[in-house]
Amino acid sequence: MAAAAVLPVALGAAACGDDEKGSGKTEISIFWWGAESRATTTQKALDLYTSKHPDVVFKPTWQGNQGYFEKLATQAAGGNAPDIFQMDDNFLGEYSARGIAMDLSDLVASKKIDTSKFPESLAKYGQIDGKSFGIATGENTPAMVYDKTLLAQLKLPEPRTGMSWDELINWGAQVTAAAQKAGLKDVYGTMDPSADYKAFWMWLRQQKKDLYSGSQLGFTEADVTAWFELWKGAAAKKATPTADLIHAANGGDATKQLVVTKNAGTSFMWSNQMPDLAKNTDHELGVVAYPGDPSAQWARAALYWSAFKGTKHKDVVADVINFFVNDPEAAKILGTDRGLPSNTDLRKAIEPDLTAQMKVTVAFENEMTPKFGQAPPPPIKGHSGVRAALVKAAETVQYGKATPAEAAAAFVADAKAAIGG
Repeated sequence: MAAAAVLPVALGAAACGDDEKGSGKTEISIFWWGAESRATTTQKALDLYTSKHPDVVFKPTWQGNQGYFEKLATQAAGGNAPDIFQMDDNFLGEYSARGIAMDLSDLVASKKIDTSKFPESLAKYGQIDGKSFGIATGENTPAMVYDKTLLAQLKLPEPRTGMSWDELINWGAQVTAAAQKAGLKDVYGTMDPSADYKAFWMWLRQQKKDLYSGSQLGFTEADVTAWFELWKGAAAKKATPTADLIHAANGGDATKQLVVTKNAGTSFMWSNQMPDLAKNTDHELGVVAYPGDPSAQWARAALYWSAFKGTKHKDVVADVINFFVNDPEAAKILGTDRGLPSNTDLRKAIEPDLTAQMKVTVAFENEMTPKFGQAPPPPIKGHSGVRAALVKAAETVQYGKATPAEAAAAFVADAKAAIGG
């Protein structure tokens, strides 16, 4: 996702605006964030829809990720939210609770929006309290990306799906020691993912807990302390990098991930980010599940399409969303920018046209599908604040400014404040 804020840009039919009034055509407004490449492919898909349905035209706008939800909130407050808007699981709970996102359950039940070709856990991941507020644009899942070239150079085994967290840390210590022996400066075994909410979430699920339980946190201070202790121990074994290197990667920028900068043998990412990582390094990359029992993972929606509760064009909106996720021609245009196609038949159809790195990602997702566990509900309101609080607390441990117990207490307090609990 593009991180830089840009002014919303109108595309294609957006320019016609008022010209459509009185023409007998239905104008659908649609808003998303992303890079120019996403804007181009989305516009091509919208043009394809209009070519098949000449009575429907679009008013599309897009911008960078930064400021997107602020603008969407402003539009919604004025009763002017777009008919269709891009959503992610950081805010789906919030927009459903605030009555902005439409309940799409009846449209899914009637198959006006058909999710029958979605993996079950992916279809359900847009549901809150049994109601569908988001339709997955595509699938991804947490993925541990590793540097195959580095490991071949050091003559060390590659990590594998199903290895325990302790096994990963011991493996990481071996990589660090081998790198030092080979004269490689500032090269460590594994990224410290203690600030990564995905890793913490997977670890909790492996302990039969969860990130959230209803509208409350699903973990205790003792759980967080144990998580931070695990990674403090990893640092003591020199399995993980220095705090400054970890901090640079904690921001999420693909170009600063440690498999890209060649400072570590692993990075903890989403599976669909593999191509972005690969294009920024000349090393070959591989991908496995996060450590621990892989059934803790699930088919997660990379993004969603949601609809404005106040739209005057409910049936057309449903048809457009259905087109995005089920039309074969649209799938070839949209590719994997918003995740691997949710419709598994379309995923197979576009595979021959994918890059080598995306084929690696598809193979990984296909391997993981039978291993996936039940999807949790999407994160609750305040989740983005919980994520930020985890980074803040984890970094106090990484920099030696707090003990794991002190950092855990601070994190739980901040997380409760973020969700209003």
